[in-house]
Amino acid sequence: MEGLVRDEEADRAFFRDRNVLVTGATGLLGSWLSERLVSLGANVVGLVRDFVPTSRLFVAGSKGTTIAEGMTLVSGDIRDRELLERVMGEHEIDSVFHLAAQTIVGIANANPVSTFESNVAGAWNVFEAARRSPKVRRVLLASSDKAYGSHETLPYTEAMALRGEHPYDVSKSCADLIARTYWVTYRLPITITRCANLYGGGDLNWNRIVPGVIRDIVAGRRPVIRSDGTLIRDYLYVEDAVDAYLDLARAMEDPAVHGEAFNISAGNQLTVLEMTRAILERMGSTLEPDVRGQATHEIAHQYLDAEKARRVLGIKPRYGLVAGLDRTTAWYRDFLAREGRRAAG
Repeated sequence: MEGLVRDEEADRAFFRDRNVLVTGATGLLGSWLSERLVSLGANVVGLVRDFVPTSRLFVAGSKGTTIAEGMTLVSGDIRDRELLERVMGEHEIDSVFHLAAQTIVGIANANPVSTFESNVAGAWNVFEAARRSPKVRRVLLASSDKAYGSHETLPYTEAMALRGEHPYDVSKSCADLIARTYWVTYRLPITITRCANLYGGGDLNWNRIVPGVIRDIVAGRRPVIRSDGTLIRDYLYVEDAVDAYLDLARAMEDPAVHGEAFNISAGNQLTVLEMTRAILERMGSTLEPDVRGQATHEIAHQYLDAEKARRVLGIKPRYGLVAGLDRTTAWYRDFLAREGRRAAG
């Protein structure tokens, strides 16, 4: 699917000089979205809780500069509503991309309270701060396909009930429903994205399949699969997700879009073992996966129907699985080589 051309001038015309807040700016999606917004001329404010020196946000690119150098960074936590109100007020924020969350399923299972505090309380603090900030014209919430929980019928459509059962899934279901509450009750201009599993360069959560498998292969180790390999997931390359967020932000000029949720998917449904073998193939490796069958409290099968996003927003992913994995593996080869040189002194 690579080869579709995006109308960068239309993006630039919309975002140039627009005041934008990105929460979770050091994360996978946050760093790529921030980079794109900076390149389009937006005034980007990034909310950062923890300084992560290896984040794409702080690592110099080919031009010798970092993404962060083109932004205003604010140190803080989404659970601090007074801070959020101050940031939105002082920077006259027009658009809020709320991406910050605790996103690791294993951590959520082990630490449910901190996950609920970040993903649920953090969400309502962002929404309430936005409601109190008269300059805010749009809020985009990063929900997840996990918000749907388990359903016998797939793919998920936006009309399906949100019924997460495990800590991470429940936290996304709750934040999603609270977003809807702020639209229905207060008419806060908000939309919700339910993305497939994101992958791409810059994800440093090594227990996720894509970065973890790539690192194992580079190190010459058999790639580890925590589950039994049969879990079906829907995979979306991060730059396609960024395109979708930009499209949705622009579409929110039409109030008819407010309060709506959109599934975002490239239609790549694979078992964990199939995804692992796809990475092995792209990297030219003959290593055999180490399937451990240790994962618990995870939904067996998940994939999305993204017809609504295509019809209403005109979203067309630019990258297929092959192109997305090629770009991703190239990023990690370079990153791991640099880390190896640094460690060697």
